[in-house]
Amino acid sequence: MIFSFSATPDFDFMTYFARHIGATVNDNLLVIPEYLGEGSISKLDFGPDFKITIHRYQLKEDLVIKRNTSGQGNDLITVFLYSNEQPLGIAYNDDPYVQFSQREDSAIQVTSNDLSSTIRFPANHSIHYMVVAIKPQYLTSLLASNQLNSTLQTITGSGNSFLYFEQMTAETKLLLKNLSTVDMQDNLSHFYMQIKVQELLYLIFHKLSTRENTPQQHINNADAARLLHIRNEIIRDLSVPPVLRELAQIAAMSETKLKQLFKQAFGATIYNYYQQARMEEAAFLLKQGKHSVAEVGYEMGFSNLSHFSRVFEKHYGLNPKKFSYS
Repeated sequence: MIFSFSATPDFDFMTYFARHIGATVNDNLLVIPEYLGEGSISKLDFGPDFKITIHRYQLKEDLVIKRNTSGQGNDLITVFLYSNEQPLGIAYNDDPYVQFSQREDSAIQVTSNDLSSTIRFPANHSIHYMVVAIKPQYLTSLLASNQLNSTLQTITGSGNSFLYFEQMTAETKLLLKNLSTVDMQDNLSHFYMQIKVQELLYLIFHKLSTRENTPQQHINNADAARLLHIRNEIIRDLSVPPVLRELAQIAAMSETKLKQLFKQAFGATIYNYYQQARMEEAAFLLKQGKHSVAEVGYEMGFSNLSHFSRVFEKHYGLNPKKFSYS
């Protein structure tokens, strides 16, 4: 099933999606029809400039959501939080989907609404995600600071195009899980949700506030698609370090532009991003208990196991052997 829409400021996802699937909305709740699957979509408005939509369902067919640019510039900030560990496909500029997996949790996106995107959710899997829509002026008032770094200045500024990814921390996952279990029949549930969603935004924007304070480059749909493709190339084979010259050729960008845009979008240099992904994969394999430390080290491309242990301990505070038993 494909659902396509234009991201205008007054667009209400739930209302139009209900029409698309032949369902009705009651008290800001859409129950998924039985023929399509099970679950629901709920919405909370905290005023004209701040709202959230919570998706919790399992469908009998793939769901493809296509967000098209409104052509009206950036007048809305969208924060997309995908918390479950089933693979999710995402694409910009109608390029092939890039998979985000359970071992690479770059599942938080902060984006302007002038970028088009396509997200594919697989059939017969539980889908849990939240979308926060907030106006730049309202976010500015929440942040209440006149010393914002360049990343936050870009997000809250007027007419900027941006795309940022952040990892889903354990604290953020727990908060999202707690939000999904709130009893909305409680008289003060709306008040509670508003506080907790602001806490969620604090965690995200606090992390973004720690990024290097450097000039931000303009980004468009083609750039976004290339960056996702490069990310996929980096993690495709974690035993082989990335070569900047080759990646720049694949992206059809200069090495300077690729380095700048990649670090801007993902918050890390290409090599550091690769090293972090490599250590996350190593940690995953060690936790499975099916591989020895040596096997994991060699699979991750380390010929020197002492070097592997030092790099791993730098990331996790424990050497691989102790980590596997922890």
